[in-house]
Amino acid sequence: MALAEASHATAAARASGSSFYNAMRILPRAQRDAMFEIYAFCRQVDDIADSRAPRDARREQLDRWRADIDALYAGKPVPRTQGLLAPARDFGLRREDFHAIIDGMEMDVLADIRAPDEATLDLYCDRVASAVGRLSVRVFGMGHQDGLALAHHLGRALQLTNILRDLDEDAMFGRLYLPRESLQAAGIVATDPATVLASPGLAMVCARIVERALEHFARADEIMERSPRRLVRAPRIMSEAYRLILGRLVARGWSHPRRAVRLPRIRLLSIIIRHAFI
Repeated sequence: MALAEASHATAAARASGSSFYNAMRILPRAQRDAMFEIYAFCRQVDDIADSRAPRDARREQLDRWRADIDALYAGKPVPRTQGLLAPARDFGLRREDFHAIIDGMEMDVLADIRAPDEATLDLYCDRVASAVGRLSVRVFGMGHQDGLALAHHLGRALQLTNILRDLDEDAMFGRLYLPRESLQAAGIVATDPATVLASPGLAMVCARIVERALEHFARADEIMERSPRRLVRAPRIMSEAYRLILGRLVARGWSHPRRAVRLPRIRLLSIIIRHAFI
């Protein structure tokens, strides 16, 4: 097996089983391989951020990734970035978007994020989600302005949904991504994750995040409606799947016990079939 083919196979294996994997399988091969490579990169830097290694060691690992991305764009890819060489060249992927993703992961490494202010939360969402979107829309072939706008709004919609879905999991890492201003508006002065998640004002905070996510979903819908259907099949699938997850979270509620919310595989497959073939 050639080096590039081996890289694509490894990247696909990393994505396998995720909603992302199923959404991207409908793409033509070159686009699909590119998206799996982007996903594999994101998974690897995310694993660093979420590891239990000392902070200095994690920062060093992220710095090595920055250097490896720089080497990639200098035409000297190391083995772990070899699979990104063709996507970066063929789809015009920007180095600064890869760096932004690393910077977002580093925000989790420098200190446990707890009740960030609105500006910090938005920066975090831009780096860990919308930057991924900016890479993705280039692979999809979208125009510059609509592509940037879709990455902005859909990236934030998906990340805010993730924040609500993963409240308890993030708390286990000592993290709390709910914005300080919303907590204070609900009468919550604590920033300790366990204390906040046990507060009777939590539902009010989450409702504000739900409203914001839905606004971003709506703006993303407007962009996709005016875009050629073939260019937005994959983001439509991701949007619909995550909006269903958001709806299930709202229906479940925010008080203990918070059961995990996942989208049934059969439901995801029905979304894929509708957007891929109908």
